[in-house]
Amino acid sequence: MVMVVGVRFKKAGKIYYFSPDNLNIQKGNNVIVETARGIEFGKCVIKPKNIDESDIVPPLKNVLRIATEDDVKKYGENKRKEKDAFDICIEKIQQHNLKMKLIDVEYTFDNNKVIFYFTADGRVDFRELVKDLASIFRTRIELRQIGVRDEAKMIGGLGPCGRVMCCSTFLGDFVPVSIKMAKEQNLSLNPTKISGICGRLMCCLNYEQDTYERIRQKLPQKGSVVNTVYGRGEVMSNSVVKENIKVKIKGEDGEDMLKEIPIDEIEMISGGFEGSINDDEVEIDPENQDADEIKQLFKED
Repeated sequence: MVMVVGVRFKKAGKIYYFSPDNLNIQKGNNVIVETARGIEFGKCVIKPKNIDESDIVPPLKNVLRIATEDDVKKYGENKRKEKDAFDICIEKIQQHNLKMKLIDVEYTFDNNKVIFYFTADGRVDFRELVKDLASIFRTRIELRQIGVRDEAKMIGGLGPCGRVMCCSTFLGDFVPVSIKMAKEQNLSLNPTKISGICGRLMCCLNYEQDTYERIRQKLPQKGSVVNTVYGRGEVMSNSVVKENIKVKIKGEDGEDMLKEIPIDEIEMISGGFEGSINDDEVEIDPENQDADEIKQLFKED
C-alpha cells in the first residue's frame, strides 16, 4: 500500500495521484507539484489515503509544498496572462489565414511553456505561427489539437437537459458511449435527441446502462410464453423502466385480457430474454434523412 493524495488541475479535470511526502495536506488545500510538463499549481481533492501500488502510474512524484500566498498570487497572474495570450494568438491565426479554432490557452505555473488548444477539421501547418508566438512570449510554445468533446469540456455550456454540461462540471474522464446504448434504452436514433453540444453521443447514456443491461437479462421478449398468477399467457410488450410486461391471457369466459405483471412474478415457459444488443444489430434506415448524422456519432476524436 502507498500513501497518496489526489490532485486536480482543472475544475472537472482528471485526478492525479502524488505522494504527500510527510506534508500535512488536507482536502481543499492548494498544492504545488512536479509533473511531466513542469511545476504545476493544483488543488487537493482527495485527502491522504492508502491505495494499492497497482493503481499508480509510476513514477509517483511528490507534492513539493502547500501553496503559499505568493503561489496563489502567481497563479492568478498566469490566468490573466492567458486571456492576453488568447487574444494575441487569435490575431496571429487570422494573419496566417489558418483554418483552426482556438479554444483555450494555458500557462504552466513556472511559465516555462504556453499551451494553445485548438480544433481543426484536418492537419494544420502552424510552424510559422509557432515562430511568431515564440518571439512574442519568449518561452516554449505548444499547439495541441483536441477533439470536439474536449472542446465542449473546456468551453462549457448547457446541455439538452437544460443543466450545465456534465463534462465541464464533474466528469474527470470521458467514458466510451455507443449507439447500442441508445438502442437498448429504446431512445430515438435521432441525432438531435441523443447527441450533446459536442455533436457526439451524450455521455449520460452511460449512466443507467448497467441497470438497463441487468433488467434486460430478466425481461422476456415479445411473443414469449410465460406463467403468471393469472395463468399462462403470451408476452405482448415489455418495459425496462417499469420492470414489467403486458401479457395476453385467456380468461375464464374465453375472452382475452391484458395484464401488467412485474418480471419477478413470472416464469418463462418458452421464448427468450431481451439480453444485450450487438452493435451489428443496430440498423439505420437508409431512407432516414438523419442516417449520415447518426453514423457521424460513431466517430472517435
